[in-house]
Amino acid sequence: MNFEKPKFWDHRKISLWSILLIPLSAIYLLIIWIIRIASRFKTYPKYSHPIICVGNIYLGGTGKTPLAKEIFKFLKLVGKNPAFIQKDHDYLIDEMKMLRNIGETFSAKSRVEALDLLITKGHDVAILDDGFQDFSIKPNFSILCFNSKQLIGNGFVIPSGPLREPLRSVLRANCIIINGDKNKETLEFEKETTKILSGKKLHFFYSKYKIKNIEKLQNKEIIAFAGIGNPLNFFDLLKENNINIKKTYSFPDHHNYSEKDFDKILGDNSIKIITTEKDYYRMNDKQKENCDYVEVNLEIENKDELESLIKAYL
Repeated sequence: MNFEKPKFWDHRKISLWSILLIPLSAIYLLIIWIIRIASRFKTYPKYSHPIICVGNIYLGGTGKTPLAKEIFKFLKLVGKNPAFIQKDHDYLIDEMKMLRNIGETFSAKSRVEALDLLITKGHDVAILDDGFQDFSIKPNFSILCFNSKQLIGNGFVIPSGPLREPLRSVLRANCIIINGDKNKETLEFEKETTKILSGKKLHFFYSKYKIKNIEKLQNKEIIAFAGIGNPLNFFDLLKENNINIKKTYSFPDHHNYSEKDFDKILGDNSIKIITTEKDYYRMNDKQKENCDYVEVNLEIENKDELESLIKAYL
């Protein structure tokens, strides 16, 4: 599924497009409401195994998968045998490969089926990479991910804006992790979100990407490309690390690269070509010969506090 996010989604001022699409957003909200009400009358399996959900309400580019990987590492350190679960979607093959690179990952037509497989194989903790909107599984601990540059965009739900459900859904979360710098906008977002909670305690954390293989990228001219939720965030990360970027190319999220795409990107073969790890996993072997990917670590502020919160639910 190639999806290119409309630019007006992230405009703080309401655009004409957002207004025109409000009737469709109302229909979308009605469908969500019907699904949620219907789920209350369905009988779903109950699990004794701890389930940790890493999700979002902003569509794409919030850093779910890197965070899920960090949680996996922590669980291994405390003696658990975790695994990932995802719903089967062909367009998510990149995220699946990233997860399988560090731990066993189960996918099926439904997350319930994937969870049953995980338990059958002897794992004792399930990590949902996405699934906050799936009411067939009740997580023990839910994390909502946001990016400091986009946050909730224009605040509207799909298709008027980028939200999969209204901000009020934070009531189902245990904590929020904002990827990026703490600034005036993020502090305002914290304040706005806290008003919704009506006294419920919600923990806020901040995270940042740190480039691991930066020595390979320094003192070189670079061409960078990305087909992720927010390609500009990737390019900004490179600039913040003083990487000399000659040119950038943006593609839709989960884009499958063709030879034509690479003919366009490659141009001068003497210049180093780089992309994200997620994009790299969508490329074929021939395409990989011509480029490298940026390796990143996710550094979480007050990580010990987050780990203590998670541990309390195990």
